[in-house]
Amino acid sequence: MQLYSLRDQFKTDVPGTLDKVRNMGIKYVELAGTYGVAPEKFKEMLDARGLKATSGHYSYEKCRDHVEEIAREAKLFGIEYVGCAWIPHKDPFDEKTTREAAAVFNRAGEALAKHGLKFFYHTHGYEFLPFGDGTLFDLLAAETDPRYVRFQMDVFWIVNPGQDPVKLFEKYGKRFELMHVKDMKKGTPQAFTGHSDVTNNVVLGEGVIDWPNVLRAAKKAGVKWYFLEDESPSVETQIPKSLSFLERVRF
Repeated sequence: MQLYSLRDQFKTDVPGTLDKVRNMGIKYVELAGTYGVAPEKFKEMLDARGLKATSGHYSYEKCRDHVEEIAREAKLFGIEYVGCAWIPHKDPFDEKTTREAAAVFNRAGEALAKHGLKFFYHTHGYEFLPFGDGTLFDLLAAETDPRYVRFQMDVFWIVNPGQDPVKLFEKYGKRFELMHVKDMKKGTPQAFTGHSDVTNNVVLGEGVIDWPNVLRAAKKAGVKWYFLEDESPSVETQIPKSLSFLERVRF
């Protein structure tokens, strides 16, 4: 589970929120900061609850300017994957920003690889603006070195701008090593901004996404980590239902 799902709960009670994660039956988590707690203390809290962090998100600026600091924290937590989930930009996202980001990601990925860490970029919708015969994501994929830059598919942010996650898995295969499992409410407006009302996150299986086909394609592509993410205000009631869906779904 991506811990950002419970960001509002973490603001008032970090240990209590980690208890909730454990009580949901979650064992593996993806980090998105430590919510005002020193990383060493946060790691102790995870350990005490049998929670293991395997991936973490860091800001674009930190990936650009403070890679060694990221590496130290990643080693503290014992995570394998280090990623960036947002490229700062003015709308609309454009070619120049894409190429600049690709250069940042190549440098960060190469530097982190020396520490035994794997770098990735998390898709967020705006990368799928048309460009040439494809999209800006195609440009980003072409300009980044597969040895050092992987991708995390957030299925919501693939479907929201009108893309087909199955076709993306077929096209880019093993470059997608991680995934955010997140459904989208029927009738959600299409966008290329990376922004959508959080109430458009719904229980898995209740939205527009064909999960059996998506999960089948993800498995074939070799996705290594699937993180449940739910940004809605109903997260505490929706996540148990989504977990139940994942236990039942066949693919």
